[in-house]
Amino acid sequence: MTILLSTLNARYAHASLGLRYLLANMGELQEQTSLMEFVIGAKTVEVVERLLAKKPRIVGFGIYIWNVEETTKVVAMLKRVAPEVTVVLGGPEVSYETNEQEIARLADYVVTGWGDITFPKLCGEILDGPKPIMKVHAGVQPPMTDITLPYTLYTDEDIAHRTLYVEASRGCPFKCEFCLSSLDKTAWPFGIDTFLAEMETLYQRGARLFKFVDRTFNLNVKTSQRIMQFFLDKIAANPDDPVYAHFELVPDHLPEALKATIAQFPPGALQFEIGIQSFNPEVQTLVSRRQDNAKAADNIRWLTTQSHAHLHVDLIAGLPGEDVESFARGFDQLVALGPHEIQFGILKRLRGTPIIRHTAPYKMVYEPYPPYTVLATDRIDFATMQRLVRFARYWDLVANSGRFAHTVKVLLGDSPFANFMAFSDWIYTQLDATHRIALDRLAKLVQAWLQRQGMPAADAAALIASDYAGSAHKPADKATHAAPERQVRHLAA
Repeated sequence: MTILLSTLNARYAHASLGLRYLLANMGELQEQTSLMEFVIGAKTVEVVERLLAKKPRIVGFGIYIWNVEETTKVVAMLKRVAPEVTVVLGGPEVSYETNEQEIARLADYVVTGWGDITFPKLCGEILDGPKPIMKVHAGVQPPMTDITLPYTLYTDEDIAHRTLYVEASRGCPFKCEFCLSSLDKTAWPFGIDTFLAEMETLYQRGARLFKFVDRTFNLNVKTSQRIMQFFLDKIAANPDDPVYAHFELVPDHLPEALKATIAQFPPGALQFEIGIQSFNPEVQTLVSRRQDNAKAADNIRWLTTQSHAHLHVDLIAGLPGEDVESFARGFDQLVALGPHEIQFGILKRLRGTPIIRHTAPYKMVYEPYPPYTVLATDRIDFATMQRLVRFARYWDLVANSGRFAHTVKVLLGDSPFANFMAFSDWIYTQLDATHRIALDRLAKLVQAWLQRQGMPAADAAALIASDYAGSAHKPADKATHAAPERQVRHLAA
């Protein structure tokens, strides 16, 4: 095998869409190219051994924020034991601040940005000459019609056991400074007829779980409706064989026509990821985020009350200009809107993003290693930021997990942020840990906290039982079996 495409995914269930795009667009080199995926945590020596067993001349690695440290070790070992193998890097993590990175120093070549056309061209030059002199190659963005879609490269094993990532468009017209998509000039759609034909083929092969990675799925409402209607038609034709689709939704752009389509989806078929990030208008202005907060709130309220869509809504702590009190107000406002999950994230300084311009004025201090999480700002000191980090982790375990659906309402009371922060601080004193916490121990600690807050022991035990061993854990009906397990827990509750 001449060319090997590889990456370290965050988990086995994640199938790399980027590598499949490269493979689909290799042209006459495709027959000489294969794909080999790993999962972070794999032993470096075993990864290198498996790569070299294919006897490649070129290995192309997809580099992301979650795998750059481990892939650096792989590349270092690979170049030591097989220096004749040419290593090419690509992906968002090496596309910016490239020359500052150890992994780029170790590699032979780096493709920045779009690789669909540039990577195959570079491979041809490496193999047939003339050998490229420049190390860094800026990816050429081709017309969307020139990009071969990769979906036939999902194997039967992928379809049966993994999340299928798909995209009807690339790019984003918004300029939120914490996001790499802020560097895009606009959003570029693929031809909708071609795209839906590919989705039909995947469906006929047995695919039932589709995760769209489009940043602005509902930007073009007519296209959004056609895609959603595709899934509605499948549900109508086979109600006992459901599909599940995940979309990223712009929160303040939900016209009535799109609402009417969304309202037709049954439980367990539709999930939206919605980025609020902050409800503070001054913070939004600082990071160039355009958002009508009132309209966004109304739309989330409508989705929670008038649709069966499962909602993940994102907030980011540590943005420039936002203190804990401001974040807490936004958090409480979002809890009141009733989304199924609040994804509480801590700001990360992604390479290349304009957020760096606020570093000095707002005394932003970032972790020097991936994922470059903010450690302190002029409004939130290091110790407080660590409390927020623990809050986020315990929130995911207790609230987002769906395992304590009834208990969380009591736990939050009338002051959700303050009450959960108090719980978070206390449970950390009991565990001195935020990971690898057994579910039964977590349940006992939640019960103990409720009792500390004045709830009678019998009532606390009954409340926990209603979740931990009760209705929140009964299997949902067969019409929801395509949905991920965590969503099914919320449905059952």
